[in-house]
Amino acid sequence: MRLAAIALSLVALVSAASAQTNEPCSCGKNSPGRPAPRSLKPYTGAPEDLRPFSKFTTPYYEYYQALIEYNGAAREIPDPDLKDLAEIRIGFLAPLYDHPDQVRGTRMLNGAQMAIDERNANGGYGGKPFRIITHNDYDNWQNSSAASVGVTKDSAIWGAASNDAVRMIYDDKVWAMFGSISSESTHIALRLTLKAETPLVNSASTDPTIPETIIPWYHTDIQDDRVQGYTLARHIYTELGLKRVALLRINNRYGRFGVLKFRDASRRLGHPVVIEQKYRSGDTDFRHELQVIQDSRVDAIVLWADIPEAAMILQQMQELGMKQRVFGSHRTLGDELVKLAGPAAERFEAVYPYDPSRTDPRWLDFVARYEARYHEKPDHFAALAYDEMGILLDAICRAGLNRGRIRDALTGLTTYKGVTGDMTFDPNCKNIAHLYLGTVQNGDIHYRPITMDKPYAQVGENGVHYSGPSTPSQSASDFPVAVFGPNANEVAHSAAVQQLLGTLHSGAKRYSLVAIPAGTSWGKASTDLVNAIYQRHVLAVIALDRASSHLAEQIAVKSFVPVVAISSDRTLTSTNIPWIFRLPEGSFIEQAIATVSQAIQTAGPNRAGIRDVLASGKLVGGLRFASTGEPGQ
Repeated sequence: MRLAAIALSLVALVSAASAQTNEPCSCGKNSPGRPAPRSLKPYTGAPEDLRPFSKFTTPYYEYYQALIEYNGAAREIPDPDLKDLAEIRIGFLAPLYDHPDQVRGTRMLNGAQMAIDERNANGGYGGKPFRIITHNDYDNWQNSSAASVGVTKDSAIWGAASNDAVRMIYDDKVWAMFGSISSESTHIALRLTLKAETPLVNSASTDPTIPETIIPWYHTDIQDDRVQGYTLARHIYTELGLKRVALLRINNRYGRFGVLKFRDASRRLGHPVVIEQKYRSGDTDFRHELQVIQDSRVDAIVLWADIPEAAMILQQMQELGMKQRVFGSHRTLGDELVKLAGPAAERFEAVYPYDPSRTDPRWLDFVARYEARYHEKPDHFAALAYDEMGILLDAICRAGLNRGRIRDALTGLTTYKGVTGDMTFDPNCKNIAHLYLGTVQNGDIHYRPITMDKPYAQVGENGVHYSGPSTPSQSASDFPVAVFGPNANEVAHSAAVQQLLGTLHSGAKRYSLVAIPAGTSWGKASTDLVNAIYQRHVLAVIALDRASSHLAEQIAVKSFVPVVAISSDRTLTSTNIPWIFRLPEGSFIEQAIATVSQAIQTAGPNRAGIRDVLASGKLVGGLRFASTGEPGQ
């Protein structure tokens, strides 16, 4: 797999001395030194068809592929005398109160604090305890709204994060900073690291632009929105074959920046997002946005939201009778979603940073300890914070109390075995391990690995072609077409169909329909269809529903006769059979007849020729098919 190869190449570039274990070493006695140069091409290990401009040109230069260097003087600052320190402080910035994300921030603090306490129980740093110094991350949007109605806050609207980061470094005298969920606050704190030369680690913000600032003091263990967006796009467009997708997102930075990479990936895969709708924080009625999406005739909806809003959206979709597949980002999935949405969550799919259903001892032991302490299961905000704090504490123990060397220890890390699983860090110090896809089935969430890589073999990706023997042409004046399926007699002899046939007759050329009902046993129905093909020499078959379409497709493989199926079952066209063409369920029989008759008129009474016309990608009777048999754009 691509990521496995990446991991091996990254590990090969670092010395054995910097190979990472999760065991703390003698504090400050095993400094890893400057990280060895390494690179990863292309950026994030993205597949070729998801890279910018890959279909058109090779960039003159590509950023973010090599390790960011730090050549300052922080490494030369002498370590303090441990006797002069009462504790080893780590700053922590997260939404802990007066914030819509405070539940997630509290869970994030729980995981980080648990890692701190367990390390202190093993001696801390040279016998001195680690201590988290917490700072609340105010909600900038909430503060802005409050100010407009005369409500004051303790911190400045946009200065809150910067003020708290400054306090952490210069007043609290922390050795590193941890946080936050908010990408705005994380960006602000990251800018401060340039001046203060203090490491910043993160486990919750997925904004892909944070590491792209080329600031050498950042480290994160959560896969960003680029990995999430690319992975979702690969699953939706390549694996499932969906084409028309809508976005529904929250109108804040998490939603706005989160969908950018999915939009990019959709366009590069040839299916630009059809429509994007957004809602405000605190909204509970999404029916207007959903109705706009419904009117856009999309196959699927992608949510960039949080669990409570995702649950309400799924319930309101069910109320509106919407049947589209629904997918989501990492913040839409969890046991809480199933509890809140109930049956409306069935078949919902979302990407997730790891597999919480694993049964390996490391994960189960962590879950048991967390539940015993906090009386709830850990979500990914808690678990990833635990892992990232463990990474930071290991770095401090190896490097000693020197911020520059702590940064070196973090930057030199290429792999890590956390409670959430195996991590792989690229030269931008962000985790690019493959994601997991969580699917709600019968009230439970089932997880499986999923990557953004292109599948090794994808049926029909280069088109479907017929390379068999030529088929003989038939009588030049008789053009019979079979209508196969439930109520075939009534359909074929309806007034609308007969009127259409009358308009298609031209001189001696006459079109006729051979009705083959499928309401009897399948043995008789299949016999009647075979007789129509071999004895009455029908030029094509129009199948009226899913079951009859599948049976007609199997007979077409042997008899070389084109089939136009009226069914929403995409598996009809996923088997590389060149004789099947699908119209969506609900299409009118008259449209199928007009298309088939136009193909016959163009190709003549030759089955292979008719197939070639239908598969040409050109408009035929008002319809266009791809060579795979799927409806064209």
